[in-house]
Amino acid sequence: MTKRLKEPCVAASHSIKTRFLLLFSEFAIPLLGADQSAMPGLAPAQDWKLPLFTKDGFRSMSLRGDRVFPVSSDRIDVENIEITVFSGDAAARVTSVLLSSQASYFPKENIATGPGAVRVIRDNIEISGEDWTYEKEGEKISIHRNARVVFNMKLGDMLR
Repeated sequence: MTKRLKEPCVAASHSIKTRFLLLFSEFAIPLLGADQSAMPGLAPAQDWKLPLFTKDGFRSMSLRGDRVFPVSSDRIDVENIEITVFSGDAAARVTSVLLSSQASYFPKENIATGPGAVRVIRDNIEISGEDWTYEKEGEKISIHRNARVVFNMKLGDMLR
């Protein structure tokens, strides 16, 4: 009876290991700098997630997407990207969220860019527009067309 209980666990363990190896070999290797031309026929990944951490091990940023397409060793295209930026300390406070239907992410530079619409949400401000670039360094967002900014706070004497 003990043997029956162990067999499904072993099978499940091999299944998880197999999935990990397949995912790593088909998707993660291009992100680590392998030459894309040496790996023909890469399929897009579904329900993609990429957590990034600071040198101290705190969450820095999390990227998610419905589908991701490896384009080269330093570029991936993402459908329905969601970038969540964290405070980078033990509080792990979300400082901003960026949403876009189509983006390219450049992991070496830590930059995301897209030709279409983008929406950036912070505690007291919401920004939207088109043709955008997000740089993790300095948390800089550039919107080149149809930029719209909504302040969700009292402006007080700012307008006087």
